[in-house]
Amino acid sequence: MAVGVFDSGLGGLTVLDAVSKRLPEVPFVYFADSAHAPYGVRDADDIYNLTTAAVDRLWQAGCDLVILACNTASAAALRRMQENWVPRDKRVLGVFVPLIEAMTERQWGDNSPPREVGVQHVALFATPATVRSRAFQRELAFRAIGVDVEAQACGGLVDAIEEGDMILAEALVRSHVDALKRKMPEPEAAILGCTHYPLMEDIFQEALGPDVTVYSQANLVAESLADYLRRHPGMVGPGTESRFLTTGDPRKVSGHATRFLRREISFESA
Repeated sequence: MAVGVFDSGLGGLTVLDAVSKRLPEVPFVYFADSAHAPYGVRDADDIYNLTTAAVDRLWQAGCDLVILACNTASAAALRRMQENWVPRDKRVLGVFVPLIEAMTERQWGDNSPPREVGVQHVALFATPATVRSRAFQRELAFRAIGVDVEAQACGGLVDAIEEGDMILAEALVRSHVDALKRKMPEPEAAILGCTHYPLMEDIFQEALGPDVTVYSQANLVAESLADYLRRHPGMVGPGTESRFLTTGDPRKVSGHATRFLRREISFESA
């Protein structure tokens, strides 16, 4: 039965691709809020209102469980949604926690006190809204102590990727890595804290150097979702088919998505 995957644009297709390969028997409904992308430059209330509207649309499509495959939405809206808005028979999950669990070598559900971990200097590359929220640092503090996080807001990068301007995107990655290294010359690990950024993972790795471990989210989220569904089989919704929904121009979005995933993708109006 269908599981929803939401992103402000097309970056969440990196997560969709991974979860589809990991769980081929599960139909996924993907929602791209392309008309309002990017979210990273919006304020928290705006992000919350847009995200709840999108999740509500995915519930209408038969998805009782929705993955926010958008770090900005996960950072700026998820906690408020879970506390005040999500009904008891629905679930909305974010993408930060599986990544932090991997970096801190914790198993899912390990609620023991925070402890020292192997990595002490972490670079976080994310949208301006994600950086402002400090959600990554908050979730990390629940699990680890003694970790220095230096965040770099990567303005313009999502727009360049969405428009398919990979020359500009590469230049922006190198510029943002240079800016980060001026603040933290020798990071041990780097977090690609936006689901668009794995499309540029090789450039991040090259710019950071071979001694930096780069963490991106898609496969980690896929494993976490598979584990969650094993433990909560009742959370799959009544939907029975995979669909692609967008608030933007379906033809234009389909063209960009097909290029992203290198397979034919056909969006319909949300």
